[in-house]
Amino acid sequence: MQIESIRLRNFKSFRDVTLTNLPRFCILVGANGTGKTTLFDLFGFLKDCLTFNVTRALQNRGGFDEVISRGVDKEEAIGIEIQFRMPITDVNRLVTYLLEIKRHDRQIVVHREILRYKRGVHGSPYHFLDFSNGSGRAVTNEQDFNKTKEKLTPEDQTLDKADILAVKGLGQFERFKAANALRRLIENWHISDFHIKAARGSKDASGYVDHLSVTGDNLQLVANRMFENNDQDGRFALIIERMKRRVPGIEEIEPEQTRDGRLLLKFKDGSFQDPFIDKYVSDGTLKMFAYLTLLYDPAPHPLLCVEEPENQLYPKLLWELAEEFRAYAHTKKEGQVFVSTHSPAFLNAARVEEVFWLVKKNGYTQVKRAQEDPQISAYMAQGDQMGALWEQGLFTEADPQ
Repeated sequence: MQIESIRLRNFKSFRDVTLTNLPRFCILVGANGTGKTTLFDLFGFLKDCLTFNVTRALQNRGGFDEVISRGVDKEEAIGIEIQFRMPITDVNRLVTYLLEIKRHDRQIVVHREILRYKRGVHGSPYHFLDFSNGSGRAVTNEQDFNKTKEKLTPEDQTLDKADILAVKGLGQFERFKAANALRRLIENWHISDFHIKAARGSKDASGYVDHLSVTGDNLQLVANRMFENNDQDGRFALIIERMKRRVPGIEEIEPEQTRDGRLLLKFKDGSFQDPFIDKYVSDGTLKMFAYLTLLYDPAPHPLLCVEEPENQLYPKLLWELAEEFRAYAHTKKEGQVFVSTHSPAFLNAARVEEVFWLVKKNGYTQVKRAQEDPQISAYMAQGDQMGALWEQGLFTEADPQ
């Protein structure tokens, strides 16, 4: 999957904003409070809507009144529209997912939910899923999509509650192919909220090991699984090789099970005979190891969102970390990465088509793109670096006012 465009209406500081032609690696910059975290929370919000329901997702963010844009009539809808490429019936198609959320009689309802894409090269997109207030229609014979003479069969459906996403309810069933594919994709998004304290220390040897958790609190378990599987895929050895290049002195990293059945990580410094347990290694060392564990996951996430990865990392490591994110986005199947940063050192590794900056005007967020600025594009073509241009004030209105 690759998200190609996002439109937000009445979603927190995004009154009506559209981002188009999104690359596989997107870097967001901007002053504090301009909406970078809000944009990332869009992905977390959709995942919460799917995991729980829309009411719960709103409650996790303070309720409907805190999510709908300030100054907007509370009778209006929160609108999210995402266009993305996704393989359906063996063709990579441009799919549009539209979600509108309202409050009606003090209850949260999905006012409109549409999943549409074109059946052929020409013509209007076909609504394979179209729901409003808990009921609607969904096509059940999408396997006949490429048979232009075959009539598609919509089926009337009613959900248990009006605040449940149709892609959640119908996406459980294979016959609703587009809804099923979208549900599986959203479930596998990773919105990082990594915490050094959560990642440190020994952990129970039994637990979730399929992927690195959002906070990184299962780092030891995931690393141990990769360590044990290294003979089959060599991924752990690749992570160690990357760590040796990026962190001076690191010679080896090895999970170890303690006598009481817990796991910890031991870091071997080439200057000393005995290794250090992860409790005593630097924040930056542990964070770099966690990012590499995430990026070399044997079952990569289709979407990664990482806020301010530069925290605790030495500036000279940030160029290489940016390259790791870019490689993930371009070499992993259907991968895409969104990163926010305040670091010129990280931004120096960016390409002109990858960078967006956010500004606030009259209380609402606007989004600008580096490659659409003639001056920035000209400087980058001459060999300048993006972080240096940002520090020189060429990102119009990006600095705090």
